[in-house]
Parts: sequence; structure tokens; C-alpha cells
Amino acid sequence: MVSLQEQINEAWKAALRSGETVRKDTLSGLRAAIKNAEINSRTGGAEAVALDDMAVQGVIEREAKKRRDAVEEYDKVGRADRAAAERAELEILQEFLPAPLTDEELESLARQAIQEAQAQTAADMGKVMKVIMPRTAGRADGKRVNAVVRRLLG
Repeated sequence: MVSLQEQINEAWKAALRSGETVRKDTLSGLRAAIKNAEINSRTGGAEAVALDDMAVQGVIEREAKKRRDAVEEYDKVGRADRAAAERAELEILQEFLPAPLTDEELESLARQAIQEAQAQTAADMGKVMKVIMPRTAGRADGKRVNAVVRRLLG
């Protein structure tokens, strides 16, 4: 099976050959972020170790979150051109992430987490989030998860 990092490298090479500038630049930035994560993961002067797919997915999620936040900010200040550019990069990054959870799936997971954490009120929010966040990793934004849990506990 091909690793996520290899898939990204192959997509980057294809973008280089085809001349897709936005795709090439986005994937170049992603490759650099992964390389930085590898460097930061090493300890005591050891060699940088290749990240596993879960760690690479975490890097992609962080990069995608940066793009979502940028889109939001550019929309606020009326910079539609920059917002569109960030959206285009976000679409490319999302190709390498698992499919997002539907509202129904997220609500079902939230109900299970509330039951497992034996949560009763909004004061138990932290307990529920500890249970649900690993299950939604890469498939739902933390703000969205928080909103669903808050609504169900409310």
C-alpha cells in the first residue's frame, strides 16, 4: 500500500509535469510542512524519521485549518480574490484527507461520547470532547464538533 506521503509526492510530480501552478505550489508547501514536522519530531540529534500516515494526516489537517481560517478572514475584509485562492488550496489539501463526517454521523458519535462520558450538563463538555475528538480526527473540524456536543448537552 502506498503511504500518504508517497501519494502527495506523486501528485506533486504530476503537477510539475502538467504545469498546474496552484496545485504544485500547494503541494510544495505541504511537503515542506511535513518535512518540518519530521525535523521537529527528532530527539537528541537523531536523524529525522519519516512520519506515519496518521502524523502526515495531522499536518494536512493543520494546513487545511490555516486555509479555512484565512478564507474566513479574507471574506471579512472583502478580499474575494485572496479568499478564492485560499479555497483553491483548501480543495487540493482535502483530496488527501478522509471524507468529512455528515451531520448525522457526527451527531451519532456525539451521542455515544456523551453516554460514555456520562455527561449531564454543559459543565461536562471537557469529558465529552476527550472522548469524541480522537474519533473525529481529520473528519470534522473541532468547532463543528464542539457546536454539536454543546447543542446536545444544552
